[in-house]
Amino acid sequence: MEKKLEEHPARKAEYANTSKESDIEDGSSFLAEVQSLRLSLRGPRLTAAIAFVTGTGFTLFGYDQGVMSSLLTAKQFENTFPEVVIDNAHRNHATLQSLLVAIYEIGCLIGALSNLWIGDRLGRRRTIVLGGVVMIIGAILQATSFSYAHMLVARVITGLGNGLNTSTVPAYHAECSPAARRGSLIMIEGSLITFGIMVSFWAEGSSAQWRAPIAIQIIFALIMVLAIGFLPESPRWLLKAGRPAEAMAVISALEDKPPTDANVKQTFEAIREAVIAEGLDAGNAVSSPGSEKSQSTKASLRELFTSAGITSTFTGATGLLMSPFKITGINIITYYATLLFERLQISDTKSRIIAACNATEYFMASFIAVFLIERVGRRKLMFFGSSGQTCTMILLAILGSINNSPARIISAILLFVFNSFFAVGWLGMTWLYPAEIVGLRMRGPANALSTVLFYFWGREN
Repeated sequence: MEKKLEEHPARKAEYANTSKESDIEDGSSFLAEVQSLRLSLRGPRLTAAIAFVTGTGFTLFGYDQGVMSSLLTAKQFENTFPEVVIDNAHRNHATLQSLLVAIYEIGCLIGALSNLWIGDRLGRRRTIVLGGVVMIIGAILQATSFSYAHMLVARVITGLGNGLNTSTVPAYHAECSPAARRGSLIMIEGSLITFGIMVSFWAEGSSAQWRAPIAIQIIFALIMVLAIGFLPESPRWLLKAGRPAEAMAVISALEDKPPTDANVKQTFEAIREAVIAEGLDAGNAVSSPGSEKSQSTKASLRELFTSAGITSTFTGATGLLMSPFKITGINIITYYATLLFERLQISDTKSRIIAACNATEYFMASFIAVFLIERVGRRKLMFFGSSGQTCTMILLAILGSINNSPARIISAILLFVFNSFFAVGWLGMTWLYPAEIVGLRMRGPANALSTVLFYFWGREN
């Protein structure tokens, strides 16, 4: 950072003026403003509330992924949408069924892509609220669908909202979490994706109903939208947006200490220095805490692929992280679990039960990463997950050419194993790593870009 400051003498002088502790300690008007913004929800209770709301968002994501798998073979669903029934007389229905599933991922991709332009303008909270409201509208339209075209449109709308949420929630949670616990908290968030998938498989229960399982999405979305109104905005986004008093009040609440506390001031200064340093790259800096408005620059999409942005973005945001492990087929297992087990010549009822058990085991396996993430580290878990998935998929490919009962049983077991390796190595990591490694100024666009690639490869599956 010293080098950057030397390259901008005027900014260096401004930084020297803004980094004095007296700006905070002696700025009585600034401290008075911070005190007026004091949050009632503080400390561990605030951290838990943030974890609950962000976790609800990812439970909704998981539920929405899993619910269609159970419904594709439900008789009432097939009666309402005969276009998804695949038989000898309607072989083209396989394409229509695939489109109904994939169109959701396309909606998610568009939603995440739109976050490149609106995320930093609206802020983390308002983007999540917008995504939740769009998902509620989409879920209502899905639950009231009476035609194939109606359901297609509804799934696109639901995907738009989910794309906004999944490209924003990890950044919001990471920016509001203590550094020492950030890894485990976001791994729990990842586990809640599988919790949502598990609930979706068990909630379906009977093929006699399909609207109620879809409508359950509305409950999760409402909880998220209403509860986030009681939570603060990310302090990093507030400082970037030129609202230092609010940022200080949030940091004070997260640490449950007064704004004059040394730790609070240290955290505030560290974030402010990061904003200034990154702002200098574009010839701008953040003003002092007492100023009315700061001038923070927004990262452009072009910057994600050029100059200094290339290293941070493609190391941390990236399709290098998000893309390959969607290609391995995790989405196919999630969306088509029931059909996959049926094609192993397992009866309809047993296929539903096994698929639900698979989702339950997937959820349980994901908690292994919660306990290992800070002990083992990020890269070792990713290597473990990818190695296990590779070996499992090789065995599945070999067994696919053997048509006997033992081979089918082992194949069914290996689907459980494949999910487990993904849960431990990659499920939460795809959301944690980009949020941690990308700089503040590029974090919003970079997370949006990584989520776009996540859904792009999900669509390709």
